[in-house]
Amino acid sequence: MFTGLSAFPLTPMNESGIDEKAFIRLLKRLTSARVDSIGVLGSTGSYVYLNREERLRVTQLAIEYAEGIPVMIGISSLRTRDVLQLAEDAQKAGANGVLLAPVSYQQLTEDEVFSLYETVTKSLTVPLCVYDNPSTTHFRFSDELHGKIARLRHVRSIKIPGVPKDLVSAKERVEQLRAHISYDVTIGVSGDAYAAVGLNAGCEAWYSVLGGLYPDICLKITRSALAGRSVEAESQSAHLDPLWKMFQKYGSLRVVAAVAEMQGLTGNPSLPLPLQGLNEIARRELADILTSLELDR
Repeated sequence: MFTGLSAFPLTPMNESGIDEKAFIRLLKRLTSARVDSIGVLGSTGSYVYLNREERLRVTQLAIEYAEGIPVMIGISSLRTRDVLQLAEDAQKAGANGVLLAPVSYQQLTEDEVFSLYETVTKSLTVPLCVYDNPSTTHFRFSDELHGKIARLRHVRSIKIPGVPKDLVSAKERVEQLRAHISYDVTIGVSGDAYAAVGLNAGCEAWYSVLGGLYPDICLKITRSALAGRSVEAESQSAHLDPLWKMFQKYGSLRVVAAVAEMQGLTGNPSLPLPLQGLNEIARRELADILTSLELDR
């Protein structure tokens, strides 16, 4: 399940709770497109803003409406105790895999991060994806630490941040990491603007924000790259460059939330306070981009 396109949908919500109907609507777009896997309760799923009961409900809905597509559940939390509880909830609900980032308020050491993964993997019966996201966790994995964690039982993928933009440097980065981990652990790229070059450089998966909203175009990019049609994949990604620039300017979560709201897929607002959506000027800019790109699904 850790290859191809893994689509990460929003968890639409407001201060009254989770918008279950909107979440199901987003899931149905993914199952209709037949993405390779569905990742819920990652950063795009706003997991950090939800309590245990809410996260369990999102997990249950995702598994119920996945239509046989593998579902990966984010189990990240501040305390190891809570991660273990979330892992238990995910496994009991029928998750096919789990996603774990080293979330913390205090800066973590490499020994503390390794201990987290060592402890959690001992409790698992499903595979785990390591979530390397320094922009939110403020922890940077060394390749040596990735290698050490990748040797733990049940670790099957590493979700890395965006690779360098040029293909030669991207290949060097992927090969540098691959030297520390065995080939039974996949490397998946995140940071949607870097997905095509990452896949062309040797990543086996794309963990995608946009894929959670527009799976068809993201599947085309993924299929092209994994089939060796690198120029085609780059061209398809370049077509979306105006969106990638919006992601960089405003943050991918705010942009996809605004798109979902503007398309009537979710209510408005769809993000938890204190997060705020795009202002009217940014929404007009985004609307023009969506019109020019002629995105459907």
